[in-house]
Amino acid sequence: MRALALYGTIGSLIVTALATAPAGGTTRAPAAPPAPASHRIGFGRCAAVEHLPSSVECGELTVPLDYARPDGKKIQLTVSRVRATAPAERQGALIFNPGGPGASSMEFPLYGGLPRWSKLARAYDLVGYAPRGVGRSAPLSCQDPKEFMKAPTDSRMHPDAAFKRTKVAEAKAYARGCARRAGADLPFYNSINNARDLDMLRAALGEKKLTFMGASYGTYFGAVYATLFPGHVRRMVFDSVVNPDPRQIWYRNNLDQNLAFERRWGDWLRWAAKHDDHYHLGKTPQAVQQSYDKATAQLRRQPLNGKIGPGQLQSAYLKTGYNDAFWPMRAEALSGYLNGNPKALIAQALPQERTAQAEENTNAVYTAVECNDASWPRSFKTWDRDNSRMARVAPFETWDNAWMNLPCAFWPTRSQSATEGLDDVLRAAGQDVDQELADAAGHAADTELDGALRDQQGPLDIHTEPGALPPVLLLAAKRDAATPYPGAVELQRRFPGSSLVTENGAGTHGIAFGENACVNAYAEAYLLRGKVPAHKVYCSPRAEPVPGQALTRGQHMRPGK
Repeated sequence: MRALALYGTIGSLIVTALATAPAGGTTRAPAAPPAPASHRIGFGRCAAVEHLPSSVECGELTVPLDYARPDGKKIQLTVSRVRATAPAERQGALIFNPGGPGASSMEFPLYGGLPRWSKLARAYDLVGYAPRGVGRSAPLSCQDPKEFMKAPTDSRMHPDAAFKRTKVAEAKAYARGCARRAGADLPFYNSINNARDLDMLRAALGEKKLTFMGASYGTYFGAVYATLFPGHVRRMVFDSVVNPDPRQIWYRNNLDQNLAFERRWGDWLRWAAKHDDHYHLGKTPQAVQQSYDKATAQLRRQPLNGKIGPGQLQSAYLKTGYNDAFWPMRAEALSGYLNGNPKALIAQALPQERTAQAEENTNAVYTAVECNDASWPRSFKTWDRDNSRMARVAPFETWDNAWMNLPCAFWPTRSQSATEGLDDVLRAAGQDVDQELADAAGHAADTELDGALRDQQGPLDIHTEPGALPPVLLLAAKRDAATPYPGAVELQRRFPGSSLVTENGAGTHGIAFGENACVNAYAEAYLLRGKVPAHKVYCSPRAEPVPGQALTRGQHMRPGK
């Protein structure tokens, strides 16, 4: 990925096509992308802002903003590492990405202190990093963080026309904010470039082959990597797998999530009803739903602490779909609130001003990557039709999911982003802007060619030929909501020789080295010894949580959307 200056003109055109946010069809990978030039990372003390202990060392990886212009603008990605604790057993570096898009793994080296990770910590340098746009890695922002975190907000499972008009206006403003703040750089925050950055990181760590574990969205750009660089792969774990079918990226995948979250929400409702003697929320799932609806209505009339409305309630309870370890605490909070004790709900749902900048940044990266990766319906009529139909059978998350992604309907074209970049430079009157103007103009000049390529390109056609990729390991929970199970089946079909470990009857998102010993054994055997199970193997579900059960430190370290 690094030595793109060696591509020549034809190679640069190929990379430009891959780095562009395309409109339709699929993009096929070049036959043999060359390896990047190795520029080793200088590790040292971590910046105080990372809040990491002295046992963790940090450095920076320099990559091109645009791989089609390797001599152009550079950006720096922050990287963290803890060396293998048993040097004689060291197998190399294990890089982890927790998903998002927009999540950082800078804390990943700390996982080695957890018992379930101790054997891996002996054999591997545990390496985390903030992908482009995230944290201090050329950070993206689309909105003032205080505005982004403004509360209380409303959430409606069946919104009326006035509510929809408000949300459309907000989405348009958000997309304009992304273009205005990022300018000509905006199109280069995408999954293809995330994969190329990953190969730059592999080379900068001195690793001839990549050992990688990606969760959630990390499985998607990990799959992009494996398609582009199959010969660079040593071992890869795909935990909670995104459906990589180009037709699914990303609009259809988000629609599929809604059905899966409805199923998981039903799991929580049934669990809370089962423990009605403890929570008193209702003896049936329908009765528990009525308790939740009652809380929503009360918060709409009178927000809790002036900050917790239906939107904050929905965000908090969405986590029941990601990890069933949240089930007891959410049931306790709902029960307490409805019975006059809101303390637990305040603790779990109150927006935190101290996290506003990080949360806005995460959302900006999520939006940019998903909007840049593929085409989205440009008419709200399409969104309204599809989500209205979906909400009839899956009301819990459908419309909130739609609002989160709706800026993609109004996403700026590449030329519009370039124009914003030029305008930003020109607004900086009285400053020395010659170089900035030249860079922005260069981006603008590229748009004519890229515009032609957009009409013919689309999300990468994820696949490898038999024998091209070493055996990789896929992990999936059968009832996962964020990455529905068919995605894992689809990726296995596209990667011949891969193995799929399924946790039956469970729905926690991110299952490696969690609460299921069977799943952990397969993952550990693969990463430590390269041992792959049969084509498909199955594990019994983890034990259900019990009332009063608290989250463990390891359960806090789970991936999310």
